[in-house]
Amino acid sequence: MIVVHHLNNSRSQRILWLLEELGLDYEIKKYQRDPKTMLAPPELKAVHPLGKSPVISDDGLVVAESGAIVEYLTGRYGNGRLVPAVGTPERLRYTYFLHFAEGSAMSPLLMKLVFDKVENGPMPFFAKPIARAIARKVKDSFVLPNIRSQLDFLEAELGKSTWFAGEEFSAADIQMSFALEAAASRGGLGSQYPKLSAFLQRIHARPAYARALERGGKYDYA
Repeated sequence: MIVVHHLNNSRSQRILWLLEELGLDYEIKKYQRDPKTMLAPPELKAVHPLGKSPVISDDGLVVAESGAIVEYLTGRYGNGRLVPAVGTPERLRYTYFLHFAEGSAMSPLLMKLVFDKVENGPMPFFAKPIARAIARKVKDSFVLPNIRSQLDFLEAELGKSTWFAGEEFSAADIQMSFALEAAASRGGLGSQYPKLSAFLQRIHARPAYARALERGGKYDYA
C-alpha cells in the first residue's frame, strides 16, 4: 500500500492529487507544521533524514522529492496515463515543465516569502530600518523582476496549448500547480495573466483535485 506522509499546506498535496487522478489506493499519514516556525515536525525525519514533505513509502521503498515521486508513480502505476508518448514534442515539454516547477519557478517565490518575513517580522527597533531597506532592495532589484519574468513566460507558454505539455492534461500540470497557486496566493497573478488564472480555475474544477483536498484537509493555496 502506498503511504503518503502528508504535511499540511505543502507540496505533498500534489501527490494526493496525482494518486486521485491515477485512481490508486493509498493511505495518508498527516503531519502538522509548527505554528510559529512553519517547519515540518521532527517526526518526518523518521521517514526520511531531511524531514521534509512530500515523501511516500511503497512496498519497502521510500521516495522523496515531488518530481521523483511523480516519475515513480506514473512509471510504476500509470500505464501510460498522464505522460505523453516518448519521442513526441509533448513529451519534451512534459519533461521540461516537470522539472521547471521546482528547478526554476519556486526559487524566486521562496525568496519572496523569506524577504517578506524579514521586512515585516518582529526585530529590535534599531535593526528594523536597515533590515527592511535590505529586504526591499533585494525584492525590487532581483526577486520581483524574476517572478514577473517567469509568469510572463508561463502565460505565453499557455498561449501555445491548453495544458503545459500540450492539449492533454498531464502530470506536468500537477507539478506546476503548486508554484502557480503560491504565486496567486501572494498576489502575483492579476488581470495581466488571464491564461494562468484560467489554468488554476481548470485544475480546481477537476474532480480528482477536489477528492485530494477532501482527503488531505485544509490547504491554503486552493
